[in-house]
Amino acid sequence: MSNTSEEATALGGPVQSVRILVVDDDAGICDLLETVLRKDGFEVQSLRDSTKAVEAVRVGEFHLCLLDLMMPRQDGLETLRAIRGLDSDLGVIVITGYPSLDTAVQSMQLDALDYLQKPFTVEDLRAVVARAMKKKGLTRAPEEQLHRVIGETIRNLRKERELTLKQMAKRTGLSVSLLSQIERAESSASISSLYKIAVALETRIQDLFGDF
Repeated sequence: MSNTSEEATALGGPVQSVRILVVDDDAGICDLLETVLRKDGFEVQSLRDSTKAVEAVRVGEFHLCLLDLMMPRQDGLETLRAIRGLDSDLGVIVITGYPSLDTAVQSMQLDALDYLQKPFTVEDLRAVVARAMKKKGLTRAPEEQLHRVIGETIRNLRKERELTLKQMAKRTGLSVSLLSQIERAESSASISSLYKIAVALETRIQDLFGDF
């Protein structure tokens, strides 16, 4: 059995993750948002036709929506008004390449949480989503939080000890690829693997869990 298969078992039971709806007529933007947000552990659905947004909200049980302002057929503000007629609590982040005071005011009057201005970086996207989640009182699934804490703790301890992933792989018998996935929270680690990592880092296994 490969290391990847060995680590596929989750540390906790299934928990519904944060669901995000992306509405933007630009295929490139949709692809970028889907890729980044899914990598960060979110469930994502994207629409390029804004007229389908209300029905998606009706059936999708979304927590957040990233909504472009400038779209054909039905612009972002009109779409937001329609969404608010159905769901007054959905956290909406407005995306625009043409910011103006007027659209900002109208968006906020419709309870948009924040603005994401094009062109934006991955860091900009993550920051605005994090702010929106905080405002709405949303948290990631507990097992996702735990994976991130473990990964960050392992990476920090490894760097403090000036060890490379290759050196860690040699000490633990785990692959460089698997160790990298654990540090990036892309794979959960078995207790056996965590023990090997703790020994390699000359620490206790419970210390890898940080303050979780």
